[in-house]
Amino acid sequence: MKCFIFSVILFQFWCTSAFSKDSLNIINKKVSFGFAINPNRIVNAVIVHSTFNNSGGDKYDIDLVLKQFSTYGVSAHYVIGRDGKIYQLVDEKDNSYHAGKSRLPDGTTNVNSCSIGIELMTSYTESPTEQQLAALLILINQIKKRHPIKYVLRHSDIAPVRKTDPWNMNWDEFKNRLLDTKN
Repeated sequence: MKCFIFSVILFQFWCTSAFSKDSLNIINKKVSFGFAINPNRIVNAVIVHSTFNNSGGDKYDIDLVLKQFSTYGVSAHYVIGRDGKIYQLVDEKDNSYHAGKSRLPDGTTNVNSCSIGIELMTSYTESPTEQQLAALLILINQIKKRHPIKYVLRHSDIAPVRKTDPWNMNWDEFKNRLLDTKN
């Protein structure tokens, strides 16, 4: 128990020292595929995904991941690297093609039109890193300041028959951390 408490305290210290609560260093990697312009949309959901490059080469190389996205005509608004770096691919005001055929808990379909997609670079056998989780917490809290977010969900929550991501992530623990970091 002492080890767990120490880990939580260390994680909270790392979050507050590694990232400013008001700003993140977001790297612009805007793509020309996998999205539709939609300046009038209302965003009420954040969907968390997992991704990696499985086409050869470094599985966590952002450029190879983007090449793979391009092949399939998909994207996300953000990708978070293993080191916690955040790459923005699509403006929040636009629809990113990240959700596919899916449904929110209230029955809403066409989830791409009302959500922000965030990809964590991880694999089927590895868990997200603490740096990724810290960045994800802060990014979601910032998104909540810009949009009336009703849901923070996993890809598997909105497409349970088709999807299993985010992989190897303790979702309940993450949701508790998210509640603890509300501003």
